[in-house]
Amino acid sequence: MTRFTGKTALVTGGASGIGKAAARQLAEGGANVVIGDIQDAAGADVVKEITDAGGKAHYVHLDVTSEDDWNKAVAETVKTFGGLTTLVNNAGIGDTLPIEETPLASWDKVIAVTQTSAFLGMKAASAELQKSGNGSVVNISSMYGIVGGLGGPSYAAAKGAVRILTKNTALGWAKKGIRANSVHPGYINTPILGDTDRQYLIDTTPMGRLGEPEEVANVIAFLASDESSFMTGSEIVVDGGYTAG
Repeated sequence: MTRFTGKTALVTGGASGIGKAAARQLAEGGANVVIGDIQDAAGADVVKEITDAGGKAHYVHLDVTSEDDWNKAVAETVKTFGGLTTLVNNAGIGDTLPIEETPLASWDKVIAVTQTSAFLGMKAASAELQKSGNGSVVNISSMYGIVGGLGGPSYAAAKGAVRILTKNTALGWAKKGIRANSVHPGYINTPILGDTDRQYLIDTTPMGRLGEPEEVANVIAFLASDESSFMTGSEIVVDGGYTAG
């Protein structure tokens, strides 16, 4: 439990899926972890799971589309653990309708939760991350932030924007003691898949299976750790070979 000793991470969407797996792995490595989510009961369960295992965790209600919520979450993180070194922008939602059938309200909601949240999070956390002298931001994009594919237009647009926003921010912060990198999962066995035909997803993945949240969390942990100290503006794809074709 020494990999993340002295580090404090705020993980959005940490109550389930990839966020939960990342929070658990960071805590197991010795980090103080703050779970930010709107699923209060599930978030509290993750905190209990971590603390029961000997880790340190705290929950904050965080609507990632609210700048006020973001400022409060960062302030509570600092109040609880004394600082903030690591931000994992994982929260996101998807859409499935083709562009010609997508209502503007649906577009706006997906963009707000999946794209604007990353902007708000980095803005709110910037001062504390810089103060740490060794900050790390891990933004969760998608393989569909790199290539076209299934899903609606707003999800692809949002994830593509997160990819470039990460690179732009990485350059701006390169000499300020903050690294920013993005992770691009493929088809991962998480609640966001909903009622999607999983067999189709398996059949179109070269490795012939869905990824598991822990496999993405492994990469998040690497980028959050000092092992990736010379990486910023990088993107790592975790997609079972999907984008290799």
